[in-house]
Amino acid sequence: MQRRDVLRLLGATAASGAAGHLVAAPAAGGSKLLVVFLRGAYDCANVLVPTSSDFYYAARPNIAIARPGAPDGALALDGSWGLHPVLAPSVMPLFQQRQAAFIAFAGTDDLTRSHFETQDSIELGQALDKRRDYRTGFLNRLATVLGAGPRVDVLPIAFTNQLPIMLRGDAKAANMALAGVGRPGIDERQSQVIQSMYRNTSLAQPVSEGFQVRDDVMRSMQSEMDAASRDAMSAKGFELVARRMARLMRDRFDLAFVDIGGWDTHVGQGGATGYLANRLDELGRGLSGFAAEIGPDSWRNTVVVVISEFGRTFRENGNRGTDHGHGTVYWVLGGGLAAQAGGRVIGEQVAVTQESLFQNRDYPVLNEYRAVFGGLFKRMYGLSPAQLGRVFDGVTPKDLGVI
Repeated sequence: MQRRDVLRLLGATAASGAAGHLVAAPAAGGSKLLVVFLRGAYDCANVLVPTSSDFYYAARPNIAIARPGAPDGALALDGSWGLHPVLAPSVMPLFQQRQAAFIAFAGTDDLTRSHFETQDSIELGQALDKRRDYRTGFLNRLATVLGAGPRVDVLPIAFTNQLPIMLRGDAKAANMALAGVGRPGIDERQSQVIQSMYRNTSLAQPVSEGFQVRDDVMRSMQSEMDAASRDAMSAKGFELVARRMARLMRDRFDLAFVDIGGWDTHVGQGGATGYLANRLDELGRGLSGFAAEIGPDSWRNTVVVVISEFGRTFRENGNRGTDHGHGTVYWVLGGGLAAQAGGRVIGEQVAVTQESLFQNRDYPVLNEYRAVFGGLFKRMYGLSPAQLGRVFDGVTPKDLGVI
């Protein structure tokens, strides 16, 4: 038994101090939200491709995605935008069914271009001109607001090894990584020994509840693991994890978070094929698998938002990659997207030219992330201005009519 195993299990609940049931059924007919964080800053310009921009093709002589109709060309979305061709079997069908949309020129006004600084800033969701409070992330504040109303059974979960900043706060939050779900690192006898060590202490309840989360998830996954042992399901990458997440969210959780690394493509990024394309294929298949696994009834009430800390430089660098940038593109998926949003590129936009670049290098941020999420939360949960203010202080929500 390793100390890190104990700490990982305790992390499922010890990071939050609110009382209440750890595992609770979602409210009947309630909305579900999954935030997917692409850590490393993915290159949005090679995913949502500005196919009408001659400047794009001049700025990326080696890594640009060809226009629609060309071999390995972009998938036409409208007259201005195309989609990376590797997403043809996964995300494109959702877009065509009006169950996916893209928010161009999105992101934060943070200009550090530091992965860690900007990731923290986004997860906190706090004003840039105020001192950071690392005790509270914006998704936890949302859970706190929802828990104060009629949705008293809202429980957020992070499908991660450690509780992310976004879920720190007063609301009860669980965390458990699903990529390596299998035989527990700590067996039942060891679990009882550990719980006895903390009996009659302030950590007794968090420790007990941490093991309860593990056991509940293991039971939920057992049938799938049995099937996988007979080669019934591929164990590759994000798709397996996404399908596991979908089952747990369908049956139990309303708010969820997962992060995926490997998006920092300074060297050898590739174009229609190569490193980035492989990552996108894995991501797209995972999102498509999530939609299928959660089932049509739950999918109609589910919104998935894919974000990243920032974008990348618009021009390719000397290593056929891209460097840290500014504005990016958010993805929004769900079975209940509004007709005016699903199957579209939405949000405030500008023509992609050299003159429109921020600091002559990056996409500008025209759709600030807190305003975008605020507008989404208002639509999803009917939050009042005062409630939205508790999630994002001082922010005017930007209603993009997503749902």
